[in-house]
Amino acid sequence: MARFGPVVTAMVTPFDDDLGVDFDGAVSLARWLADHGSTGLVLAGTTGESPTLTDDEKLELFRTVAEAVTVPVVAGVGSADTRHSVQLARAAAGTGVDALLVVTPYYSRPSQAGLFAHFSAVAGATELPVVVYDIPPRTGRKVATATLVALAREVPNVVAVKDATANPPESARLLAQTPERFELYSGDDGYTLPLLAVGAVGVISVASHWAGEETAAMIAAFEKGDVVGARRANARLLASFAFETGDDAPNPLPTKAMMRVLGHPVGQCRPPMSPAPAGLEDSARLVLEQLRG
Repeated sequence: MARFGPVVTAMVTPFDDDLGVDFDGAVSLARWLADHGSTGLVLAGTTGESPTLTDDEKLELFRTVAEAVTVPVVAGVGSADTRHSVQLARAAAGTGVDALLVVTPYYSRPSQAGLFAHFSAVAGATELPVVVYDIPPRTGRKVATATLVALAREVPNVVAVKDATANPPESARLLAQTPERFELYSGDDGYTLPLLAVGAVGVISVASHWAGEETAAMIAAFEKGDVVGARRANARLLASFAFETGDDAPNPLPTKAMMRVLGHPVGQCRPPMSPAPAGLEDSARLVLEQLRG
């Protein structure tokens, strides 16, 4: 059984008309997601527009949602600054969340020794489980397999990785060297099925905002040995995966459009992600028709 369940949704952060955080909207959305296939939630991740949120906003978001749902809540506390990440991790530990997500420090491109020190320092600031978020296209630096293995073996509360590296063979090598307690979650919906084949326990997903139950069904089919059924379920999800992000509408613009179509007033994105291109909500409706048709 995956620590956070197989379908963890990287939740958008709802904003009001003035682009302030809508905490009541966040509670409503979190509960709806938990009722529609999400076994866990990540708050203030990339999809949650973490670079545009203040620490006070993040902490209130963590506290408010953690009090409102029964599924595990994973708090995004990573940044490009180790000291800042440590401070936020300590503060987040008092909000009732269940774990922390720590992204690779971005832009500065630290060495592997620097990455090991960064993740170790953040993990050492709390007893909460820590999930390393490895996403080289956004951070500019891959966390080497040897570094992840060392973290998994030497830092007791580093318990998982969100793997958005698009390299299943290397993910397989990682899982072959890490302890049994260490879990790998797909960090890219389109790679969930390939990564399940090499030992992933689930996905930290964007498409699960609107396809949580379908994603859960795909994973369940694979886990019971119905590979053909899993492939068919995955094929039905391909249009959703393609919709998630693109050059004209990067994540989370499409997801917020989809949530508005589904009746959740999540608002627009904060700059620099805004504005949303014209026709995005029409595209969202087409994706829903293909998924449920």
